[in-house]
Amino acid sequence: MRSDPAARKSGLGHAFRAFRHRDYLIFWLGALASNTGTWLSNLAVPYVIFLPTHSALWVAFASLAQLLPGVLLAPVGGALADRFDRRLVLIGTQAAASLVALALWACWVSGLHQPALLLLVVGLSGVTNGFNMPAWQSFVSDLVPREDLGSAVALNSLQFNAARSLGPAVAGVLLAALGPAWAFFINALSVVFVLTALWLVRARHQRRFERTVGLGIHGQLMEGLAYVLRSPGILLSILLSVVVGFFGNPMFQATVVLAEEVFRAGAGGLGVMSAALGAGALLAAPIVSGASGALSLSAVTRWGLLVYGAAVIAFGLAPSIVVAALVLLVAGAGYLAVISSVNTAIQLLVADHMRGRTMAVRHMLYTGSFSVGALFNGWLTEWLGAREAVVVAGAALLLTGLACLVYRGRYGLGRLDDPQDPLVGPAVTTEGTADPIAAG
Repeated sequence: MRSDPAARKSGLGHAFRAFRHRDYLIFWLGALASNTGTWLSNLAVPYVIFLPTHSALWVAFASLAQLLPGVLLAPVGGALADRFDRRLVLIGTQAAASLVALALWACWVSGLHQPALLLLVVGLSGVTNGFNMPAWQSFVSDLVPREDLGSAVALNSLQFNAARSLGPAVAGVLLAALGPAWAFFINALSVVFVLTALWLVRARHQRRFERTVGLGIHGQLMEGLAYVLRSPGILLSILLSVVVGFFGNPMFQATVVLAEEVFRAGAGGLGVMSAALGAGALLAAPIVSGASGALSLSAVTRWGLLVYGAAVIAFGLAPSIVVAALVLLVAGAGYLAVISSVNTAIQLLVADHMRGRTMAVRHMLYTGSFSVGALFNGWLTEWLGAREAVVVAGAALLLTGLACLVYRGRYGLGRLDDPQDPLVGPAVTTEGTADPIAAG
């Protein structure tokens, strides 16, 4: 268990303490606006692909096109995050993302609606995400001191899930009233907010990059993998992320299929269900962050998995869209509890000079699990049916939670509570001395 005084505080005031830091607050607000726009597009793309094809596999291909490039390019993104100024890396990747979003809007308003062409443009967004994500996740730790890192990670999850709640809700209205073009255009426009935020903020400390010099991308990836394998806590956190990515994240594409073929609710119903999933996480985030001093990360993860799995099963069995939306609120809360806790564990354990590459390994495996899970879910939906595929995914999540409840070995959930894994070496400060804070 963590023993520092800050860790023993709890409550909502503790949950929002990262907002006391100006740079973090500016970055958080810009990210919220940008990610809300992203979720407009994330809902619109599978919707416009499903309507002409009526195929869950085509929807899965859309997820694959968006995610697979990020898996392949994450090592490059991680190397960039450790070798260069993370703020400048993010400015470059976000500028590229805005151009890709404009290209998607231009294709649609030009009448180029072929699914294959849309998937190609979506694939380009995956390329920018591969360069962007390791630096994004690493940059959070550059904006707050260590004692506020747990709050910062949870609030970062909160803004993502707030966007996942607001974006689909707005997208459902736009798709029904104005069509997909507006969703694509607002997404492109929203990137301006995060670019402005990145221009205004500054990291709290300078870092050294010499350790990565002389290593190629492959060598740096191997160094990152070896580092992860030496730390049971980091490895366990990543593996749990992979389970959630494989079985849990395909729920987003499942809402597309269930809204159209089971509940016959159209774009409006799709927006309601997707918004409910994000709203549940939004409501849970302050509670999860505020309880971080009273409950261990392992306890939050354990119960989050059990709640998440049970809620996903209930979603698959829901008799109406109203019941589906209600259980998706619970599912969103369970998802947030697990993902926020394991992400916080990684950020607290990892040494700063390895942060970018460690987050790249995590991004590769987590995002890769999205892609494979999306294809598996699409195939299972075609074979068994949409409801049955959701129930199978929920059962897998529930069984994982039960396994974590009873297992107490080397890779048990208790490793998430280590202030620093003893098998992980210390970080290096700008003066070249051991830095227990950065080592985390």
